[in-house]
Amino acid sequence: MKKTKINYLKFLLAGLTLALSVGSCQLDYENTAAINPDNVWKDPVMIKAYVSDIHGGMMPGWPISGNSSDEASNGQGQMGNYLRGIIDVNSTAAGTFNYSNIDKINYFLSQITTVPESVMTQSDKDKLVGQMLFWRAWDYFGKVTQVGGVPLITKVQNIEDKASLFVPRNKTSECMAQIIADLDEAIAKLPSTWSGADYGRIDKCAAAAMKGKVLMWWASPLFNPTNDQTRWANAYTATKTAVDICVAAGKGLRPKFADIWNVERNQEVIMVNQFYNSDHTFNNNSVRPGCISKDAADNNMPYLPLITAFSKKDGTPLVFDPAQAGNDTYNQQFLTDMYTNLDDRFYATVFAPGTVYPGIESTAGLLKGGQRLWTSWEDNGPNYTVSMINKQFSGTAGNTSPIGFYAKKGIDPNVDRNTYNLAGMDWVEIRFAEVLMNYGECANETGKTAEAITVLKQIRARAGVTGVNNGITATTQAEVRANYITERFAEFALENKRFGDLRRWKRFDILNARGARQGIKIVIKDNSLLTGFDWTQDMATATTRAKFKAVYIPSIDLDANTYKFNLDLNHWFYPINKTDIDRNSKIEQNNEWGGTFDPLK
Repeated sequence: MKKTKINYLKFLLAGLTLALSVGSCQLDYENTAAINPDNVWKDPVMIKAYVSDIHGGMMPGWPISGNSSDEASNGQGQMGNYLRGIIDVNSTAAGTFNYSNIDKINYFLSQITTVPESVMTQSDKDKLVGQMLFWRAWDYFGKVTQVGGVPLITKVQNIEDKASLFVPRNKTSECMAQIIADLDEAIAKLPSTWSGADYGRIDKCAAAAMKGKVLMWWASPLFNPTNDQTRWANAYTATKTAVDICVAAGKGLRPKFADIWNVERNQEVIMVNQFYNSDHTFNNNSVRPGCISKDAADNNMPYLPLITAFSKKDGTPLVFDPAQAGNDTYNQQFLTDMYTNLDDRFYATVFAPGTVYPGIESTAGLLKGGQRLWTSWEDNGPNYTVSMINKQFSGTAGNTSPIGFYAKKGIDPNVDRNTYNLAGMDWVEIRFAEVLMNYGECANETGKTAEAITVLKQIRARAGVTGVNNGITATTQAEVRANYITERFAEFALENKRFGDLRRWKRFDILNARGARQGIKIVIKDNSLLTGFDWTQDMATATTRAKFKAVYIPSIDLDANTYKFNLDLNHWFYPINKTDIDRNSKIEQNNEWGGTFDPLK
């Protein structure tokens, strides 16, 4: 069914931006083909297009960030310096001092007040202002979470007064106060929901959810090492209010986890980037297996920590003990649990070798005829580097994965190896489960542990965990806190949440304790079984699993000394780029990097 999307009017806005950029030039003639900036504010279509341009440029898309934590790998040896503890003053956060969007938003806010009722009603203006205030808060929050306080600019600057353009950093607390003020005003001005052609615009639910998230970060150990309970109380109130606002607007958990992405415009969606063919697509190739794709592929490949983050259906944890891996009974039980007995989220998030790969490749492509995708391995230890894929596709396709597991979440089932660049699955940036879990975490930190446990039960029940208390045995605040760390790992796997969570909790020790990136490979026990192998058999079947074993790989990078987690526990904020300091002498470096600016104030 054809979907109605926000029209970003990119060409119109490109002309507007050009007109604004040359507005100060003294020309000898009037270019009647160009857009006159003054006329923008006389046309409601162009005013709305201005907001749509900001929305389209700032809305995040599908992330490929598993390689930045313990979720997934982008390939052998593809482990960044930051994770390995190789950092210095040049390890800066990209784009921290890019104010282009804030400048555009400030200009809009200065002009919209001059628009008369005859052009646009106050109600419609308020809705546009609410969206722009949200995006300004979004931009500032992204900056502040990286480096702490930044220059707080909320008015159009006078470029003729050059001295006024050099603004010092505001305190982090001042920036947070402005972010909350913008979000409060946005909440007051925005509608509860949008419909029709406006579906997907920022609404009251998104703004309330964002406010709760901001205050939760402000209360977390990264910004609150003394555990000031006032901050947690404020975060609790904001996150609970966000839940209430969302519920009142008809939001809630989607009963089937996989439907969050497979069924568009469902009740769990709070903030969404709507992709669609062919005007607004994304490239799905990078996270698909290289053997059934083209060009750069094999990213976001899950390995052992993420696999074991999902609990069994009775709520007990999935554990892989390398010391017992050689015991066939133990090994088969592990495979049985992994392939048939994990919570529903695993099967919607992770592709495991020897199962159906989502998409038309399985019905009309390389896997037609009911074939499963066998990214498993021949028995040629110790590193097991010969993939069964070479037999399945007669040597015509390789397998560059160091593991054999792939992302399943976010794979558009309507594309194949020839149309991967036309993926149209929507990216849900904020969903109700996050709003709910933010509230639960804040409840626990304010001593309301029973409320926090209730939230965990809701999340786990939706995931198909049916054990006593949905497998939750935690009773104390510390135990529930540990549960939230584990539960968020599974619930938001591959959704660009993991690294940020660990950082705001100041829990990089969890990564460091893992050492090297450990994995498992699914290996056939006897290579002779590959003769006449039935590629349609499935690892969900016991007779098929009996032919395989799970083999422990101590380092998927094959070098445990060079590639291991060793994050610096003394530098939690990023340094300011020297180029930015050179451009503005009023910018102070963070104190963790030899400067005088304290990002905790």
